Amino acid sequence: MSSPTGPAAKTERLLNLVLCLLYTRRPLPKSKIREIVPQYGSAASDEAFDRMFERDKDELRELGIPLVTEDIGNVWDDELGYRIDQRDYALPDIEFEADELAVLGLASRTWAHASLAGPAAQALRKLKAIDIERDSESLVGIEPRLGTREAAFEPVKNAVVGMQTISFGYRTAGQGDTRTRRVQPWGLASWHGRWYLTGFDLDRDAPRVFRLSRIVDDVRPVGKPGGYAVPPDHRAQEMIRTTVGDQQTRTATVRVREGRGQALRRRGHEGATQGGWTALEVPFTDADAFADEVSGYGPDVVVDAPDEVGALVVARLRGAAALAPSDGRLA
Repeated sequence: MSSPTGPAAKTERLLNLVLCLLYTRRPLPKSKIREIVPQYGSAASDEAFDRMFERDKDELRELGIPLVTEDIGNVWDDELGYRIDQRDYALPDIEFEADELAVLGLASRTWAHASLAGPAAQALRKLKAIDIERDSESLVGIEPRLGTREAAFEPVKNAVVGMQTISFGYRTAGQGDTRTRRVQPWGLASWHGRWYLTGFDLDRDAPRVFRLSRIVDDVRPVGKPGGYAVPPDHRAQEMIRTTVGDQQTRTATVRVREGRGQALRRRGHEGATQGGWTALEVPFTDADAFADEVSGYGPDVVVDAPDEVGALVVARLRGAAALAPSDGRLA
């Protein structure tokens, strides 16, 4: 069976190649690289592998990755070896200003960690199996991370991959009513910082786009995996773009406690300071996303306007308080 094609497959293959060449302290010959990187092992012929490997080497060098070719003598039957020079690959020390550190701190609370999976982990296991000396520290900086806070992300993603119909409660954008939707998932993509599901709504007999943050209860599988076909011309981001569109920029008025809310201060317009609080006018495009950000500051940021954002922030803080035990400490 031939290897999958397309941008995603190519990116995965290049990542696995980088992992392979960073993980070892000594240069590897092409024959060993073919054994370790899963996509190379499934190449149709030696010639197909050679062409693929040569293109990938050129691609890595164009990306600025220091791929080095070395004569490895008699260690591996007089073959040429390949490695990535870690000294040239590593970033220099970086210093941040106070407000930049505040942004990084907010990001660290928002982004969820995702461990290496699939063919990448398989490549690492193969390196261990053939007793290649590994350098684990070199993997820091290329470990994949996935940014999402929506609880529905994982079951929706699994339904998209398995082509399995799902049912969930969905809060509408207008009046905020919750209705049950039965959907055949087609795709999952991020648009302007929010995650969206594309698919076919069985109850409305039409394609629809759903924002994951508006899924309000458990995602339940309906029927068997592979129970439908995704349209061959479906493009998730294009469908989301034409349905959701580019949102207009609005302005929120907030009060920020002295020394807090550096990310808001950085992009907002500061007004008067009174009693240890600074008034800010902050631009935003998505009320839910802005409420997520503001609620992360807890009692250090108060929303004065618009009322829609203020209500969303209060709802989030009340939800967090409801999860706290009776002694007031978070579990």
